[in-house]
Amino acid sequence: MIENDPTDDARRLGEWLTEAGLELSVVRPHAGDELPADLAGYAALVVLGGDQQAYPTSDGTPSAAWFPDVEALLRKAVRHRLPTLGICLGAQLLATAHAGTVERSAAGPEVGPAVVGRRDAAENDPLFRYVPLIPDVLQWHADEITELPVGATLLAASTRYPNQAFRLGDRAWGLQFHIECDTAMIADWATDSALLAELGYDPDLVVAACDAVMVDVEEAWQPFAARFAALALGELDDDGPRRTLPLLGH
Repeated sequence: MIENDPTDDARRLGEWLTEAGLELSVVRPHAGDELPADLAGYAALVVLGGDQQAYPTSDGTPSAAWFPDVEALLRKAVRHRLPTLGICLGAQLLATAHAGTVERSAAGPEVGPAVVGRRDAAENDPLFRYVPLIPDVLQWHADEITELPVGATLLAASTRYPNQAFRLGDRAWGLQFHIECDTAMIADWATDSALLAELGYDPDLVVAACDAVMVDVEEAWQPFAARFAALALGELDDDGPRRTLPLLGH
């Protein structure tokens, strides 16, 4: 698991993955950790979010020095069919690593509780087929994926941000939204938030609104995380889990 920003750790997603049987190895390049040269010995790759941008700065340098290496690992993961999950910035890096486009959104920032709409293609997806038709999510971003990589399958969309979730190949997923946050993480983000100031949102109201949907987010995405873990452990086929995993949906 790659943590790009200390303010966006694995949190609830990490708990769900470990409860489903995975052992987490967290690499923190923002703190000086070296990224692995390859993915040998790993069952899956998860790339978390962060305050950086997936596209280069105005002088052409990466927004974070380690992003080219993250993109290289994402390409290796897709090429070798290693189960992969990108969250927000992680999804954007999955897109840019495969010639997709990420830009500052003309629609403006998207912050707070929201819903996305599952697309028809999700019916044939091993993870998304069991996600509710209109699942609750948490949003906190100003950039968007304006062009998906060639061959990517769109799995969820919304009116303002069409590319909310996608699959690349048969084992790599990108989620523009957040599923890992708890209320404490949202409260940290809301403190002196430039995005909230830009939108004119009251930080306390945003935190309260996010807190109100935490249970709904868990109901939709904890089983998704458990299915991802099952895939990584070789316990998921086209018909679903081969055995019951802890905390799978009822």
